[in-house]
Amino acid sequence: MLPSGYKKRKMEINPKKQISKKYKIFIGYLEGTISIILNTILFGLKYWVGIMTFSIAIIADAWHTLSDSLTSLVVIIGFKVSSKPADKEHPHGHGQAEIISSVIIGTLLAVVGVNFLITSIQKFINHQSASYGNLAVIVFIISVIVKEGLAQFSLRAGKKINSQSLIADGWHHRSDALVSLMVLVGIFMGGYFWWVDSIMGIIVSLVIFYTTCIILKKSISTLIGEKPSDDFEAEIRKIVKNNISHDVKLHHLHSHKYGDNKESTFHIRLPADMRLEEAHRISEKLEKKIKEEMNIEATIHVEPDYYKENKN
Repeated sequence: MLPSGYKKRKMEINPKKQISKKYKIFIGYLEGTISIILNTILFGLKYWVGIMTFSIAIIADAWHTLSDSLTSLVVIIGFKVSSKPADKEHPHGHGQAEIISSVIIGTLLAVVGVNFLITSIQKFINHQSASYGNLAVIVFIISVIVKEGLAQFSLRAGKKINSQSLIADGWHHRSDALVSLMVLVGIFMGGYFWWVDSIMGIIVSLVIFYTTCIILKKSISTLIGEKPSDDFEAEIRKIVKNNISHDVKLHHLHSHKYGDNKESTFHIRLPADMRLEEAHRISEKLEKKIKEEMNIEATIHVEPDYYKENKN
């Protein structure tokens, strides 16, 4: 199940959520470090149980868990790079590095999914089964609890600091929790059907692919650029209306995000006989208000109001 508004959410910035860069980096490092430690421990336990029981589903899930450690390392690197200040070559800063790290996470997941889909199909064709024990049950109960805990932490932290890479990592954790739960069900069914381990391996792969699609779709859409949401546009129009007495007919609204650096451009119409100095004063006032209330650098283009609507 997708988080509420995940598909519909656009690139808008919540003006009430002003997060300091240091705090955002701290949360990113904290999530990544905790994830790496716990996932590496879980990988060792699962892999050991998988080898002992000759289970492709358990071994696949073990590598899925290890991939969480690798993607958490990508998250840490992404936060480190994105925290670098703007320079001559990158005037908008390095904030997009965080989005790129989300794409890398999705790509790594896809590779893991393909490898274990092939292995699971081969095991099914060869009629190979697996034998489980109480140790496997204990390990996977622990895995479900730990991975869902990590998912909750990552998703909530990602929403709090507006971090797509943390949200992507959270869904990676949750996919592992769901996979572990399915493997646990397979363990209980393994004594009745020889093919359970192979089928569970295939299901694990499909879950990984689904998670990959969620992560890549949102990250790539952000990199390409998205239309401002209705809420974002309403907030801009509200600021304009509260600070300007003229009916400015705001149009051509665009927004751009480069990590913590947010920019917006739009056109307004002012009386054709208005002095240039007065028009400039109005646009400058609006830009200042938008910066104060939404933490966005705005650039406003002024037009005389005798332009026809079909000029939009």
